Amino acid sequence: MAPLLLVLLLAAAVSPLPAPAHGWGVDGHLMICQIAQSRLSGAAAAAVKALLPRDAGGNLSSVCSWADNVRFRYHWSAPLHFIDTPDNLCGYSYDRDCKDNDGVKGRCVAGAINNYTSQLLTYGSSSSHSSSAQYNLTQALLFLSHFMGDIHQPLHVGFTSDRGGNTIDVHWYKRKTVLHHVWDASIIETAEDDYYDRGTAEFVDALTKNITGEWSEKVQGWEECSKNQTACPDIYASESITAACDWAYKNAKEDSTLGDAYFGSRLPVVSLRLAQGGVRLAATLNRIFGETKTA
Repeated sequence: MAPLLLVLLLAAAVSPLPAPAHGWGVDGHLMICQIAQSRLSGAAAAAVKALLPRDAGGNLSSVCSWADNVRFRYHWSAPLHFIDTPDNLCGYSYDRDCKDNDGVKGRCVAGAINNYTSQLLTYGSSSSHSSSAQYNLTQALLFLSHFMGDIHQPLHVGFTSDRGGNTIDVHWYKRKTVLHHVWDASIIETAEDDYYDRGTAEFVDALTKNITGEWSEKVQGWEECSKNQTACPDIYASESITAACDWAYKNAKEDSTLGDAYFGSRLPVVSLRLAQGGVRLAATLNRIFGETKTA
């Protein structure tokens, strides 16, 4: 996977883009990265600070939407934001589903997480000089941080025919939108307006309190990866398609009006996925950078 993405990056290949799929919107990605940065080990925090662009000021959340901002510059990256699964199957398989429109294997958000994790594992190694020529580790960090958010948005692992809800027209209260955007941004923005004084800081604070309180006994399970893997995106993708079927698609047909009932029952799902995304991004970065590596 890594050599393929490297070739695509160098070639800046141009291909037709699917419908826009900006996971969580700016606020959601910001919150996931804020949660993650607060949970980094000392070694991981130092590595992240060293890799971040200078204008980020050491703040990972300030660049967590970078991958969305460069989608039209790096056209090859568009399929890396999502996974299309068979309609109504409500299940995910890497071998079946992780491919782009041309059928190229590994070209999905789960494959991208694996790829950029592998790239970042070269940080600080004895081959760092050769790896720095092969990989842009700053970009790898920004892509990984963003894609860990995307894979936790349920409709980024949605059905193929509706492109993860992008072709399902709905009304969010009185505003016309598409179902995908409801999950990217509308639920979060409505929660900020109604409960968090229109700001992400209060929302992050509430999620953090739940992570250390109500959800504390589950957090270790969120962090773990099977078979001693550094990243385990297949678990997150499977959770997302289940949530998409159980919550996102349910009672959200074409031309539906989604209001208080939908918002009130789906906000806990969105909150949980944001918290899990932040916890798991931190756990992944801690596994990547947590051990001291000799040069």
